[in-house]
Amino acid sequence: MSTFRPKYITFDCYGTLTNFDMAGAARRVYGERLSPEAMASFVEAFRGYRLDEVLGPWKPFLEVVQNSIERSCKRIGIQFKPEDAQRIYDEVPTWGPHPDVPAGLARVAKEIPLVILSNSMNSLIMSNVEKLGAPFHTVITAEEVGAYKPLMKGFEYMLDKLSCGPEDITHVSSSFRYDLMTAYDLGIKSKVWVNRGHEPANPFYEYTEIKDIGGLAAAVGLDPVREVLEAGGPPAIAPSEVLK
Repeated sequence: MSTFRPKYITFDCYGTLTNFDMAGAARRVYGERLSPEAMASFVEAFRGYRLDEVLGPWKPFLEVVQNSIERSCKRIGIQFKPEDAQRIYDEVPTWGPHPDVPAGLARVAKEIPLVILSNSMNSLIMSNVEKLGAPFHTVITAEEVGAYKPLMKGFEYMLDKLSCGPEDITHVSSSFRYDLMTAYDLGIKSKVWVNRGHEPANPFYEYTEIKDIGGLAAAVGLDPVREVLEAGGPPAIAPSEVLK
């Protein structure tokens, strides 16, 4: 395992640090209107359309949510009401971290500055960040950048703002599609995948896998190796020794 110690640890926020419960919010709004099978199809459609919506020109995140909900309703065959999308959007700033996050972040924040690059709005993100339990050097939103991940513009903006290069950071995310694939294409060699079950492993993208943020200190050389696996190479420790 690499003992590379970055100048900054950069993070995706929603899903990686914050428990981004879009599926739960959709179920709370539509669960009584749809069968379990239709609800599952709705959640999956909503997930896919959110990604599609952020690939074009920047627009406020409320529009991303509204458009994704409207397209999901059309696909499933139910009426779209803007107030339903607003209910889901309004939940976002209330969501807190995954249970492992505060202690894991506090450990690394003592040694290395932490940065967030999030597909969020300036008016939303700080409510979520304040619940993470650790200080952040910089918080950058898609609104500030004028583009959403997985587009490269946000990463390039972040590197410019930090006055560093891709070789200077470790980027941490639970998503290949939004973060780690783009980080790979931009030459960010030090990448950490937090395996929260959102997506299957993909060793092509050359990352270190951790089960939760408690493993991050080891991944950046601050703690002895505990639960870290190198993707695309031999395991740092035997798979049977990976901690849950």
